[in-house]
Amino acid sequence: MRKKPTPFIFINSAMSADGKISTRKRKQVRISGALDFERVDILKASSDAIMVGIGTILSDNPSLTVKSDERKKQRIESGIDENPVRIVVDSHARTPLDADILKKGKGVRIIAVSDAAPAERVAKLSKYAKIITAGSGQVDLVKLMGILKEMGIERLMVEGGATLNWALIEAGLVDEIYTFIGNIIIGGTTAPTLADGDGFGERDEVCELRLIDAEMIEEGVLLRWAVK
Repeated sequence: MRKKPTPFIFINSAMSADGKISTRKRKQVRISGALDFERVDILKASSDAIMVGIGTILSDNPSLTVKSDERKKQRIESGIDENPVRIVVDSHARTPLDADILKKGKGVRIIAVSDAAPAERVAKLSKYAKIITAGSGQVDLVKLMGILKEMGIERLMVEGGATLNWALIEAGLVDEIYTFIGNIIIGGTTAPTLADGDGFGERDEVCELRLIDAEMIEEGVLLRWAVK
């Protein structure tokens, strides 16, 4: 069997019953509860790397660390860092130097930039993270995934946001999608959904999914999809 030239890539996202992942002001909203948070931590701990876009860094400032001390211990005992490699897709090197992802938790950080990123910003970020340059103007995700694969990253978890999710889906890079649908309505024409961007224009262009599993968790439902 021919080896896949990119990691196994899965998106994990929580959304409201009307499909929104945050408010129109791009403010994070608690959509799921403790049981789903535990599920997400298990996914993190089982992944080689976790990726977000620069929009998520600027709006939510996540650390992307494994929360459970036991899971951190298990990772260390298996000979790997307590946290997965943490990756920011940041075409123009806008990641703040005091961002939690650069300050909190042990492990490797990667900032993926394009050749349009200001050299001064890249130099400053290189003190905190490994810099990968891939693409002209915007990060070339296909090229980036090939580089990550060569680095030994086999299982990549993506936590968005909507712009990065769309770009990965459009490029045909996503293997599976986990969507937790919570029991709230957020509304808003401009509130982000799982995948924004330009969107597909015709029915025969859309990304088709196959339902693998459905599970009730507290007041919501978790759907696991394979990308056809």
